[in-house]
Amino acid sequence: MSAVLDTFRRHEALLEGHFQLSSGLHSNRYLQCALVLAHPEVAATLCSDLAARWTGEKPDVVIGPAMGGITLAYELGRAFNVRALFAERENGAFNLRRGFRLLPGEKVLVAEDVVTTGGSVQEVIRLVEQLGATVVGVMSLIQRTDASPFKVPYVALEKVIPPTWKPEACPLCAEGFTAVKPGSRPGAAAPKP
Repeated sequence: MSAVLDTFRRHEALLEGHFQLSSGLHSNRYLQCALVLAHPEVAATLCSDLAARWTGEKPDVVIGPAMGGITLAYELGRAFNVRALFAERENGAFNLRRGFRLLPGEKVLVAEDVVTTGGSVQEVIRLVEQLGATVVGVMSLIQRTDASPFKVPYVALEKVIPPTWKPEACPLCAEGFTAVKPGSRPGAAAPKP
């Protein structure tokens, strides 16, 4: 087991069961990054290690989608010594609130805890571009997909690809098991590890 996954296991953040991911897919494994990032020294170490892997342009700003990207954006902002912002949903779409703003031409790195389909990150990328800033790349702690879903450089600390299924093809559903939503979107419940 890698050092990153060992860290997740030590913090009871590598869960096994039947989960509905925020992408809508089902899986038998879930990495609950919030349980790891709740420890400031661990979050700082993981994000410092992640930032050290970045070989692209130095960002002016790091931004993450709420909720999963908030702590990650903050710690990566610290590692790069730049501002750290988060986008949050307002009327169903990501927006900058709380006085956050991006300046035209600023170089932005988008941070997310886990990337499966990349949907939330793609929404934040569109927001950044609409505001006139430039996305220089994406970073995540965990990559749950074989190939990057992004057109910009993408770096993850660990690639973990447990099986995923569409709900109608999920063998766990077929066996009668109910999927739980441990993520940060409405209806989420935290399962026992």
